[in-house]
Amino acid sequence: MRIIGGVLKGKAVNPPAGYKARPTTDFAREGLFNVLASKYEMDGLAVLDLFGGTGAISFEFASRGAGEVYCVEMVPQNAAFIKSQASRLGLGNVTVVRHNVFDFIQICRKSFDIVFADPPYALEGLDTLPDRVLSSEMLFPGGYFILEHPSGYSFGTHPYFVKEKKYGNVHFSFFEKADPLQIQHHGLSQ
Repeated sequence: MRIIGGVLKGKAVNPPAGYKARPTTDFAREGLFNVLASKYEMDGLAVLDLFGGTGAISFEFASRGAGEVYCVEMVPQNAAFIKSQASRLGLGNVTVVRHNVFDFIQICRKSFDIVFADPPYALEGLDTLPDRVLSSEMLFPGGYFILEHPSGYSFGTHPYFVKEKKYGNVHFSFFEKADPLQIQHHGLSQ
């Protein structure tokens, strides 16, 4: 697995044999970051990566200039691997938090420009993640929540749903937290 863009483009991140995580494919990561590049200038963004897995998404954001990247991963070995790779790559802007994601969402007091989640596809409660994240204060108004999920999930009727992108078997659903100033500007609020 390689970082596909930014200052660390081409750097390898190789989890050890038997590693228990499903990394987002290079093809899907490239598609995801092409979509994000059309909306965001990455420099200085605050990003939260839920279900960090291999750290690939966190490293990609950091390589492309995100100011701070928080990576939440519950599995101790995975969190240790992500931390070691961030150090090896010189990514002082990546902070690894070893915590249960559902609990972290409830206690997080920090806000982010982008929240990305790549849960295990068989995770019980995967379909509740958009509501949990978007009802919290962890996403700045106007920020994106991106959920990676398998086919079989449809979020098109969610009030904050923006679009879905498919890359092979990987699906990304994008949600945008409403900016109260934009809502007022468009006459949708009193």
